Amino acid sequence: MEKEKMKKIYLAGGCFWGVEAYFKDIKGVEKTLVGYANGNSEKTTYENLYQTDHAETVEISYDGKEESLERILEYFYYIIDPFSINKQGNDIGRQYRSGIFSKDEKDLEFSKKFLEEKQKNEERKIQIQVEKLENFVKAEDYHQNYLEKNPNGYCHIDLLDKPNLD
Repeated sequence: MEKEKMKKIYLAGGCFWGVEAYFKDIKGVEKTLVGYANGNSEKTTYENLYQTDHAETVEISYDGKEESLERILEYFYYIIDPFSINKQGNDIGRQYRSGIFSKDEKDLEFSKKFLEEKQKNEERKIQIQVEKLENFVKAEDYHQNYLEKNPNGYCHIDLLDKPNLD
């Protein structure tokens, strides 16, 4: 993939182990990286998330195509509880809030429109934040590809449940 065409979207959907593992083989996704986004400081660690208010987030590098971003957002919406506030699965706390973050205004507008369309078919209010990426801190190495290294690790996402969106 040519580097100049690649784009990044940042997805916070609860524990980042499962989100990362789920997106690794989605069409259009080139690379994933787990970390912490949109906290109140430029640095943090897993142990300091309560103080820094970062969300566990996955940086997704994708091929830059609008249809790939739409597919990524469809899968993201599918794997999380879009109505939950600060909770996904058994994970509870602000670090598990749901969000779509980007530095690209076009991608943020696309994401907002995507969620507006989803909201039309929902009775409850969708609670996914769509915000400019303020900061992203790479998580510690032991969190990267965690479920590959620890196949029996906890995950609130069914990694085998992938509807065909193509």
